[in-house]
Amino acid sequence: MKTIAMTIAALTLATASFSALSATEVQSAPAGAQTIGTISASSNGNLTTLQSKLNAKATEAGATSYRIIGASGENHMYGTAELYK
Repeated sequence: MKTIAMTIAALTLATASFSALSATEVQSAPAGAQTIGTISASSNGNLTTLQSKLNAKATEAGATSYRIIGASGENHMYGTAELYK
């Protein structure tokens, strides 16, 4: 029983720390933030899948936030985002 409680606690902490490290989607450039570049992604899924891919790339690039500046497509989605730090 103690092992199960420790496993649940470890998973909870791992999830919380990953969420704290991921980039945040914003609607406009954050005040005082610097643009550090742009990224693009594509998806065979829907807009939510595209947003997830852009979030992962922004986080990987070290951005604290990102703003989607373009998205298009029907069966295959394409998107571009500006990164901020």
